[in-house]
Amino acid sequence: MPERFVYLYLACILAGFAMIYVPTSVVISAPIATFFGIVGGIVIIVFSLALLHLGLRALFKDHFK
Repeated sequence: MPERFVYLYLACILAGFAMIYVPTSVVISAPIATFFGIVGGIVIIVFSLALLHLGLRALFKDHFK
């Protein structure tokens, strides 16, 4: 059942990269862009760990039964 969320996790990782590379403009100032960079980095780490957990669980599923 959690395998159906893999594409969602990948989309979240891509969104994290998009948040890191937000350019500054009139609407988005430098402090806001810095905040987006920090949040984007956290999003990338969290969802990468979630994908790693799903992969390891699928790999060792038969081993621990």
